[in-house]
Amino acid sequence: MKENLEPLSEKDEVIATKIVDAAYTVHSQLGPGLLEKIYEVCFCHELAKRGLNYKRQVDLPIVYDGLSFDEGLRLDVLVEDTVICELKAVDEMNPVWEAQVLSHLKLTKKRLGFLINFNVPAIKKGIRRYIL
Repeated sequence: MKENLEPLSEKDEVIATKIVDAAYTVHSQLGPGLLEKIYEVCFCHELAKRGLNYKRQVDLPIVYDGLSFDEGLRLDVLVEDTVICELKAVDEMNPVWEAQVLSHLKLTKKRLGFLINFNVPAIKKGIRRYIL
């Protein structure tokens, strides 16, 4: 990540706060130990309750050598068409998932992303925020 980044807009910070709050609510209601898909649907429900628009399982085509390939990547949740949320329900985080979020941000030219692991005793240990 770069140093001396432009600060996020106030709107983006409000969205980020609502995303974190939604993750906290889901985790406090369900706790750890469930499948990622369950957390995803509940997380999206909480986003909607907070007035946020979202898309689930968004296909992200890859542009390479001037060609676009549709069998590229998939974003777990895209919030307000600006924030990427990758959700996990795992015992240990893999560094490749951080690289995945950063790559998704670069490919989409978005600035803010979250990697959220629901399989933790306290959700604050499971939320990582990335800004490009």
